[in-house]
Amino acid sequence: MAQGKMKVKAKLPNNAKVKKQKGNKVTKRANRPVQPKKQEVVHKLKQAITKTVNKSVEEEIRSRASSRPKNLSKAQQAVASHHSKGK
Repeated sequence: MAQGKMKVKAKLPNNAKVKKQKGNKVTKRANRPVQPKKQEVVHKLKQAITKTVNKSVEEEIRSRASSRPKNLSKAQQAVASHHSKGK
């Protein structure tokens, strides 16, 4: 059999003050910097947009250059013929 007295929980006196529960703490964003992962996502998005724009511009320029030969002015034709004769 168990030996010893049965433990009884102590009771607070009637005139003891009751502690108030504190509310949730509010954290403000001003103190914390932007999270690195978020910056990384934004940077990758900007890079993707830049690549897409550059690619489309390059394709447009190539298509314009290869689709039709540009008519040269008389001065430009003279310069071109002069350079071709020199070689």
